[in-house]
Amino acid sequence: MTTGLIPGGQPPDPRPTGALPQQRREPVGQAAQHVENRSRSSVITARAAASFEPVGRSVASARSFVRDTLQGWGFADIVDDAVVLTSELVTNAVVHAGTSADVLCLRSDEGARIEVADRYPEREIPLQATAINMGSPDREGGRGLQLCAALAGRWGVEYTPTHKTVWFQLDLPARAVGTRAAGPALPSELLPLADGRVRVAVIQIDRTGHITAWNEDAEELFGYPAEQVTGKPLTDLAAWPHTPGTSTGIAEALRLSRWEGSYGIRAASGRVTPVYASHLRVRDTGGEPSTVCLLVRDHERAVLQTPQRVPADSSTGSEGQSTDPFEVFIGSPAPDDLDGLLQRTVERARDMLDGDSAFLLLATDDETELEVRASTGLPSARQRFARVPVEAGPGRYGSARMPAVHDDLTAVPGAVPLLNGTGMRSVVTVPLKVEGRLTGSLGVAAEAPARYSNEEALRLQFAADRIALAVESARLGELERLRRGSLSFLVEASDLLAGTLDRDQTLALMAQMTVPTLATWCAVYTIADQASEPYLSYVLHEDEELIDGIKSLLSKVPPPDPVPTPGARVWTTPSEVAHQAALRSSMRSLGLSGSPTRQVTPGIGPTLATASAVGGETVVLPLVARNRVIGMLTLGKPTDEHFRQEILELAEDLSRRAALALDNARLYSERTAISQSLQRSLLPPELPLIDGVEVEVIYRAAGEGNEVGGDFYDVFPIRDGAYGFAIGDVCGTGPNAAAVTGLARHALRLLAREGLSGPTVLERLNSAILDEGARSRFLTLLYGEMRPQEDGSAELKVVCAGHPLPLRLRQDGSVEPAAEPQPLLGVIEDLELYEQTITLDPGDVLLCVTDGVTERREGARMLGDDGLADVLTTCTGLTAGAVAARIMRAVERFASDAPSDDMAILAMRVPGLHND
Repeated sequence: MTTGLIPGGQPPDPRPTGALPQQRREPVGQAAQHVENRSRSSVITARAAASFEPVGRSVASARSFVRDTLQGWGFADIVDDAVVLTSELVTNAVVHAGTSADVLCLRSDEGARIEVADRYPEREIPLQATAINMGSPDREGGRGLQLCAALAGRWGVEYTPTHKTVWFQLDLPARAVGTRAAGPALPSELLPLADGRVRVAVIQIDRTGHITAWNEDAEELFGYPAEQVTGKPLTDLAAWPHTPGTSTGIAEALRLSRWEGSYGIRAASGRVTPVYASHLRVRDTGGEPSTVCLLVRDHERAVLQTPQRVPADSSTGSEGQSTDPFEVFIGSPAPDDLDGLLQRTVERARDMLDGDSAFLLLATDDETELEVRASTGLPSARQRFARVPVEAGPGRYGSARMPAVHDDLTAVPGAVPLLNGTGMRSVVTVPLKVEGRLTGSLGVAAEAPARYSNEEALRLQFAADRIALAVESARLGELERLRRGSLSFLVEASDLLAGTLDRDQTLALMAQMTVPTLATWCAVYTIADQASEPYLSYVLHEDEELIDGIKSLLSKVPPPDPVPTPGARVWTTPSEVAHQAALRSSMRSLGLSGSPTRQVTPGIGPTLATASAVGGETVVLPLVARNRVIGMLTLGKPTDEHFRQEILELAEDLSRRAALALDNARLYSERTAISQSLQRSLLPPELPLIDGVEVEVIYRAAGEGNEVGGDFYDVFPIRDGAYGFAIGDVCGTGPNAAAVTGLARHALRLLAREGLSGPTVLERLNSAILDEGARSRFLTLLYGEMRPQEDGSAELKVVCAGHPLPLRLRQDGSVEPAAEPQPLLGVIEDLELYEQTITLDPGDVLLCVTDGVTERREGARMLGDDGLADVLTTCTGLTAGAVAARIMRAVERFASDAPSDDMAILAMRVPGLHND
């Protein structure tokens, strides 16, 4: 259904000029029908339109649309007739004709004209000067025209090639000039209470929901200057739908032709101001739709609230009996959501007993506590979701299972905890029961003592009995929706928490999942070990500008005790400290603390904002993992707000999952740090600078998080003018291979510096590897000693024990192996190795690699020794670093997959005499 309201001058006639004339209301039995055109004399001042789909429920929707539109226009006297006629005509369209229906309401000074159009125009086209047979009144369909003839002042039928439209005009009854609605004269003490000056905020909203006008009363009520809020969406300021009784969103309400109701506006101080609002959809001078909003404080709602139309027989029936309390309470139609039903209930209960306030509590999921769900005439924001144990308190109200009347609450302090500090003196409370189970409690209170007797208690109890089943049904439906939403939330939270092992990211996820879904702000404390104090690790608020203030506040107060007891416990320290700090700041700014009088300090704003942000209920949930408290999850609400029991239970489930994820992240971080520290200890220090020889190494360890694998390298000084170099490959990868890597590298350095020859060094290393027994690994190793010469060349003595042969690149671009293969280490005990001597001339390059380079694969292809040699031939004239980089680049590009084996490249070059 789509609706719209266009106040102003007379709109263009939507009918084509060739349409047949309308038919005038005449006695049905006449032989002819007189015809008249639509009168153009009355000025159309407003127009509302809606379209309805061809389904049965559209009839009820059309009735509600017409009723709301006419009541919004103040045409309560003709609402009933209009609803009856609309119901019949829309039924003909969507049920009998099977087409959609378009309903158009036109307002004029004389009354209202309503048109119902369907898309079945070929039915029953009447001819002029011919009697119309409107069918039998006993037929299921076809009674619409008969009702129009009986109830409407004027009516008619219009036809176009695509539509058939039935219209009727209802004129307003004559009444005194200027009178729209009136009530009886009342004594002064019964008049509504208001402040010294009633302020009416006038706010203009454009078609996109943004504020275009903001009057002085709005500035006074909410604390925002006009320039600060102009251009912002009203939804940024509206505390919706936290206020009870609001069953639709503020954005949807702004699009309705007329709307009245309660919600909250978040003021500049951070507090939510309950307001009563009247919205009217209008057109500006440019023809664009906009909404005018009039707002007053909620306790001054009588300034704007349209009086409810009470049926003539609302007090007594035809036989003098009272009407059904359900109808008195709820009216028709009843709200289809729980909050709307409860808010309507407390408002009608207050009116029925002529009270100053009313409240309704519902049982929590486990039915051990009663939770404030709706109130009127009380500071509802402060009390919403406050909980009262079922068996707490003295007297009959303590158990909440029987009706109770208190003549003076000052004589029984604490009898009704909800009313403490509200100024209410007398109260009547009754239970809501379903099949003997206590499901809630309904109360009405007054500021005067002794206002209620047992008679009022019985009236309220009788009405509560009639509504209890509807409330319980709505409550169970809400609980079911909450459970389903909770399951979806926990599944998504588990997936997100399981997707990371980073501690900081886990902390951020914990906070982001709770704000604003579960709480307005959140703080996470962590505990490193049993001897450590809780540490404030993360703070988040739905308003980023308040995060620093809350973080500063929490860092100055002692953290909550790390109690392992499951469940949420209330923590009052942040709220108390914040309010004390705000009070001290305010007093200093006013010169009331003994200091000279001065202007308001810049810090008072953030202090008050922080106090408002943490002024509501704050709860702490322990983060317990592996039988140890590793932190606390702190959730908070803004000023005077409370948590729902179901939200706390959901937060407890989340805290258990988050604690395990946080502990897993901690263990992973610790083990990763240990692993990386051990691996770094296996890497050689920085390469030495060798006069007359360039040395470059590139190393890549396979596997995530590995810095060292089975491949290793080393270049180190042995004695004056002589340097040892090695490159090897231990069988396998990972930590076990890295252990043998450390053994080989340290043994090579130690043995080489003893002055042993290359073959002797490798033979002794072979014995050390075999002594490892089951932990031993095969090892291929290229070891050599290098000594730069005075003529610019370098002499190398090498032993290649099962390792890929080193390649020598000459200045002419030729490539050849620089050694012969010999047995690998770690296989047999008695090795007979020998060393070979080669001379690198100026410009020559010696390239040593591990098999991770030569065995690089792409499907069935392998780089191999020949492929490596081909790449090396293109490196003539390059430095050692450039040679190593080109080889690694060629290896990486050879295959699209990530390398699955460790790789090491050692390039040594003797600079040329003339080229370098």
